[in-house]
Amino acid sequence: MTAKPIELLVQGATVITMDRERRIFLDGALAVDAGRIVGVGPRGEVAEQFSARRTIDGRDLIVTPGFINGHVHITGDPLTRGFMPDTIDYRDSEAFLHWVLPRYLSHTAQDEHVSAKLAALEMLRCGITCFLEAGTIRHIDEAAAGLTELGIRARIGLWTEGRGAGDDVGSVQASDAAIAAMEAAVTAYPPDENARIAVWPLLVGHNTNSDAVWQAAKAIADARNLGVSAHMSPYLSDTEWYLENTGCRPIEHLARLGVLGDNVTLTHLAHLADVEAELLIQSGVNVVYCPLAALKGAFGVARSGRYPELAAAGINLLLGTDGYDCDIMRLMPMASGTFKDAREDLSVFPAHQMLEMITINGARALGLADEIGSIEPGKRADFVCHDANRPELRPLLNPVNQLVWSADGRGVRSVWVDGECLIDNYRSTRIDEDALFREAQAAGDALVARTGLHLQSPWPIIR
Repeated sequence: MTAKPIELLVQGATVITMDRERRIFLDGALAVDAGRIVGVGPRGEVAEQFSARRTIDGRDLIVTPGFINGHVHITGDPLTRGFMPDTIDYRDSEAFLHWVLPRYLSHTAQDEHVSAKLAALEMLRCGITCFLEAGTIRHIDEAAAGLTELGIRARIGLWTEGRGAGDDVGSVQASDAAIAAMEAAVTAYPPDENARIAVWPLLVGHNTNSDAVWQAAKAIADARNLGVSAHMSPYLSDTEWYLENTGCRPIEHLARLGVLGDNVTLTHLAHLADVEAELLIQSGVNVVYCPLAALKGAFGVARSGRYPELAAAGINLLLGTDGYDCDIMRLMPMASGTFKDAREDLSVFPAHQMLEMITINGARALGLADEIGSIEPGKRADFVCHDANRPELRPLLNPVNQLVWSADGRGVRSVWVDGECLIDNYRSTRIDEDALFREAQAAGDALVARTGLHLQSPWPIIR
């Protein structure tokens, strides 16, 4: 048998495939050529099939599919993260207008470029190879350029609202402008086979989008094989607004508009009535749970959240990091433990289900299930090499349980997208990280100064 020449062979590693059988090879091998996986299985079987230009000794590695972040703000938060006091209540509209919006709206185009690079670096170094952005980018070209520099895969969107203040004419004009901008952005960044960055019609959600904008976003997504995403119901305030202004609950209203479906992803949904949960299940909507945002924001998920029940009913459930910490590995035990405790049931959200949420479930929501999310021949070579020679992973007895309950992103040694090594020995292969950190610090300081906001600290900070 003649060995087939390929670009890369990782051999001797523990390979968690996330394939249909969820096979785990303790002495496995992964073969990559032309950006795609061409072989995976026991080391002896795979190694004899291929002759690689580069071979990596993986005996101290755990290989997983690249992680997929279902919801993250790559602008607005990265350059001002931690500046806002953690006692600010988002439900207070005055506090929201004072502390949140100025941090987003004060970003220049260059700020969003730097912010996107910083977010992409943070995600890659934690093993995230693909993400769905939260729809709060104002300068789409600059943000896309920043992501492209780092090489990460993403679906992003232009900040889209479209509900005008005041009279009906204002509402119509705001909707028309929002739809036109959304269509232009989607046209400029189509999901080309070789392009890692594409634009979707992403909505801010809550009560900020007019019915016309919702319907236009869904129509655009359907026509172009894209997805739609929006925030909804982290607090009861969304429910209260929809009941007062439409006579029904948020998900009921979206169902009446005809904008639900399996290409729609809704984030948070911490407060759902029975009828809303049933509509989500029937329509095949994807749901994103952001555990850190929920706990820090006091959404009440332990009491009101239905994520375990939605998942059990067949909802495609993802995890998202939102705007605080992109280490999605830290969020898996947080997401699981919250509901184990709330339900007093240890069978809720087992470790293997957590790993599904950040791999194959994410790929499905992004319409990329045939391309990423598992390590299988024919799929894109998006994978992560975790350092197994760490205290939390030795002795290595149960790779999935230990990755979920004991490990975090600090153990990510290398990250690959389309067979390109973007993180090698814990550092970016594409940029000067130290230069980016200096640039981000300067941008953050200047941005905060422009907002006119002042740091509030219970302890004295002396310059």
